Formats: sequence, structure tokens, C-alpha cells
Amino acid sequence: MIKQAIIPLAGLGTRLLPLTSIFAKELLPINGKPGIEYILDECINAGIKEIIFIISKKKLMIKKYFYSDYFYKNIIKKKKDPRIISEYKKILKYKKRIKFVYQNNPRGTGDAVLKTQKYIKDKFFLMLLPDDLIIKKNCSRAMIKLHQKYNTSVMASMKVKKNNVSRWGIYKVNKKLDKRNFIIDGVIEKPTVKSAPSNNAVIGRYILPKKIFKKIKSLKPKKGNEIHITNAIQLLINENEKFIAHNFEGKYLDCGTMNGYINSSTEIGKL
Repeated sequence: MIKQAIIPLAGLGTRLLPLTSIFAKELLPINGKPGIEYILDECINAGIKEIIFIISKKKLMIKKYFYSDYFYKNIIKKKKDPRIISEYKKILKYKKRIKFVYQNNPRGTGDAVLKTQKYIKDKFFLMLLPDDLIIKKNCSRAMIKLHQKYNTSVMASMKVKKNNVSRWGIYKVNKKLDKRNFIIDGVIEKPTVKSAPSNNAVIGRYILPKKIFKKIKSLKPKKGNEIHITNAIQLLINENEKFIAHNFEGKYLDCGTMNGYINSSTEIGKL
């Protein structure tokens, strides 16, 4: 069973400037609720017991958000507002499950994953990217069920427009398991339109094997001085490690761009 999840949060959020010039993008409200709480709820409802946040010293406000006990206790003592009491209890519920590690130099998702190595206990763990919200269905829960069935790594996926493939990790199908699940042959990080093996994109949910840490350590930084998790995944595939691409049932929302962020509040407000 997958019991641990990691969430990289050290990115600067430049696509959401000027909002992120003073505020962590993961705390920006989406329909009145901080974006990171949607990710946390997905984890908890999928059975995750421990969640590791990867932050930087520039984003300590994320940690402060979960450690404002003195502030809440003072307000509750004065007002005894049921809504505030409920919010504080919710924060305490999250806080019990969260650990913090630091990635002070943004060197990509691979490097962020590596920062968590000493905390990962089991053979597999879940990783979620906070810019990618998946609503209506719990994608992490579905992936964990798939992992339990096949005892292998799983990545969330969907088809994207061919002219947008350079935004994503793009994979090549090896074999179809059923209408939603595929064994993949390889994955390329942000390929050009011409070099993309398909328009099947990896979305920000991964069940990864602990052995990936060794592969990350062997990688050299690529474009932008970053180490990409997809390159480590490819090294494992080269050694016959099985990865399943799971075409999830929920609705995908891109919260990492300004238009996507605005649209996310609209879509969640319809639920």
C-alpha cells in the first residue's frame, strides 16, 4: 500500500506573476480555498498517511500557514466563531501528516524528489505536482488501486494538442492493458512538436519506485540547469522497469498559468 506522498513546492511560480511576487502560488485561493488544500484532500482521501512538502527558504509562508496556532487560538478565544474553529481543526488535521524538506536552488523535479530520499520508507511512493488539479474523481486513489493490481509504477496521463507537447513529458505506448491503461515504452521531457513520440502527456501524478533515487543521482543537469524526473524514469524503463500510463477519469485543471488559475475557480465553483 502507498502510504507516503511528496509534493514539490519550491518553484517560484513565475507564470502567475505579479501575484507570486509576494505570495506562494500554492496558497492562492481557488474558489475560496488555498490550492494546496485540494491536493492534500486528494492524498488523505486516497489513504496517504504522510505528506512531504519540498519548499525553499523563499517559501516559508507555506510552513507558516500550517503553524499559526498562536494566531488561531487568540482569535478563537476572543470570537469563538464556529467557522474559524472549523478551519483551525482542518489545519491541525493537515499538520499532523506533513513533513518539510528544503530545495533552496530550483534544479527541477528530479532534484526535488532526491531531497526526500532519507524519509521514504517503502518500495513505492506517490508524487503530486500542485499546478495540476484533477477534480470530480480521485486520481491518486485510482492510481494506487492500479499499483496494487500490477505492483508497478504508475503515471497519470491524458492526450494534449500536438502543438502543446513541448509543455509536457510525452510518452510512447508499448502495450494496451485496457481502455484507460497502457505500458509505456519511453518518455521525453518537453519535446519539440517534430520529435514528440505522441501527444500522450504525463500529468502531475506519479507512483514511483524507491530505486529511482539512484538513477536521479546519476543524471547531469539539462536545459535550465535542471534535473528532470522523466529522465530518471527513462533510465528505469531502459532496465525493463514497468511503468503504466493511466488515463484518469476526472477533469484536469491547470493552475500554473494565469488563465488556468482563473478558470479553475470557475470550474470548481460549478461542483
